[in-house]
This record gives sequence, structure tokens and C-alpha cells, in this order.
Amino acid sequence: MNYIAIDLGLKRIGIAYSAHKDIVTPLPAIIRKNRNQAAGEVKKVLKEWEAKAVVVGIPLGGSSEEEMKRRITHFMNLVAFEGEIFYQDEAGSSVEAEHMMKGEMKYLRDGRIDSISAMIILQRYLRTIK
Repeated sequence: MNYIAIDLGLKRIGIAYSAHKDIVTPLPAIIRKNRNQAAGEVKKVLKEWEAKAVVVGIPLGGSSEEEMKRRITHFMNLVAFEGEIFYQDEAGSSVEAEHMMKGEMKYLRDGRIDSISAMIILQRYLRTIK
């Protein structure tokens, strides 16, 4: 099954892809200008990569979980994705992504960290369904 993971942020949206449970690839992040533009670009990615399911990172168990689920649901309604949507705890994924990048390149706000974070979120999810 083709999965796309989304690390939804206010400025950047990290994206990762997997068609095989053992291989997850970060894709170029989407720089978010406004919600409609971002939803349109996510929709294009989902179509291009023939996604059957989306895994969205969310802070599970925290005080903001319900608010984040509401925002994500609204965003995914704008995307009009008809496949399955799963939620995966994103706790620490951005910090883990930054550690993976240390020494590799100068920290740029170009979305690479966000897409690696999405990759980590998808790897976590895929481990739960094996």
C-alpha cells in the first residue's frame, strides 16, 4: 500500500512516502503560504504518489490533542482525500530529525527537517502494523 506521512506545521508541511514497509523516503516539504494553497499542494502530492493512506503526526495524549485533531480534520477536508487517514504520535520526531541532520548540513528552514520528521512518523506507524 502507498502511504504518505504528513508533519503538518503552520509554516512548513513535511512529507514522506512509502510503498514498502521497510523503506520510507522523505519528499520535498511544502512551504505553507495559506491553508488553501497548502491543501492544494498536498492534494497534488497524494495524487502523484498514488497514496492510499495518509499518516498524520499528532501530539497524542497531550492537552492539545483534540484541538490538533480538529485542525488536521479540517485541513484534510480541504485536501478532499478519500483514502484512509491514520494518526501517529509525533512526540520527539522533530528533535530526532534534527539529530539525524547534525553535521550533515547547515540548518535551513527549507523543510528538510520537517520531511525527515514525517519520515520518522511514518516509520513509527509502519512498525505498528507489521
